[in-house]
Amino acid sequence: MWVENGKGDHMTTIQFDEKGLIPAVVQDHQTRKLLMVAYMNRESLAKTLESREAWFYSRSRENLWHKGETSGNFLIVKSIKLDCDGDTLLLEVDPKGPACHTGQDSCFNTDLSDLDNCNFIVADTDRNVFMDLFSIIEDRKLNPKNGSYTNKLFDEGVSRIAQKVVEEAGETAIAGVTGQKEGLASEISDLIYHVFVLISANDMSLEQVFAELSERRESGN
Repeated sequence: MWVENGKGDHMTTIQFDEKGLIPAVVQDHQTRKLLMVAYMNRESLAKTLESREAWFYSRSRENLWHKGETSGNFLIVKSIKLDCDGDTLLLEVDPKGPACHTGQDSCFNTDLSDLDNCNFIVADTDRNVFMDLFSIIEDRKLNPKNGSYTNKLFDEGVSRIAQKVVEEAGETAIAGVTGQKEGLASEISDLIYHVFVLISANDMSLEQVFAELSERRESGN
């Protein structure tokens, strides 16, 4: 897919892939530190140019996402540059918080010196299932939907949501003790869902949880 825009005699050609996407490298415009890599389609690029805040396209959810809408960690776009082949964008930004969902300033924090201690996996669209689930819950909070169980929980309040977490934790424990593997997977899924609703109801983000887990990992706990 090609998009051509020009002013006067100058023509800029942007080359999207077969899915209508283009990779976008994000860099801090002051420190020059690389922050993250995401994908954009024509609509998200247009929204970014119009709002001067970064919008991307989620390949797993197959929709637009406004970086920082949930966490408050917006990326204020100072400039957008196109590489020499016209198939990669560079966004120079002023980050209003950590760019990575783990709570780190950058997504690039793992040193790679050799391949001996590396695990190789094939990309799996299910690996972002936690982020996708939380995004749906957040969307229900912001855009209530008739008949939605999630909205019913929000309407009943934090105390009821917390009660459901306790109930689901008990059912998970029983399934684990009795060795019901299929039932255990189901109960764990229910527990995770209700915990995520509780997080959202307290106006927290998954980034805060990831940051806590990351800190514990680094401290060896």
